[in-house]
Amino acid sequence: EVQLQASGGGLVQAGGSLRLSCAASGLTSMGFTFDDYAIGWFRQAPGKEREGVSCISSRDGSTYYADSVEGRFTIDSDNAKNTVYLQMNSLKPEDTAVYYCAAAYYYCSSDPSLFSSWGQGTQVTVSS
Repeated sequence: EVQLQASGGGLVQAGGSLRLSCAASGLTSMGFTFDDYAIGWFRQAPGKEREGVSCISSRDGSTYYADSVEGRFTIDSDNAKNTVYLQMNSLKPEDTAVYYCAAAYYYCSSDPSLFSSWGQGTQVTVSS
């Protein structure tokens, strides 16, 4: 079973930056490697549905960004460390949410139901 550990959240003023990390382990227990997964970041604010923020596929290097974060957030991965990063710049109060990383097989999607493994979440709070 894949285990995901998200970290890097915190409190930041509007316009500031944070870098989230998602470290994956247990990948080879089912015969897969990090290259077989897509890692996505989702967020959920109080009273709102979970939404896809960004995703990167280690299979083909493709990425996905929600329109609301395009140009402000950047996702990348360090396959040697089985870790995916989400660099968040120009943060806005509406970015406040719990951010989760999740793993899906092979390719990215904005649909949370396609992700089979989830991390515990890290809180991001952006003050105005």
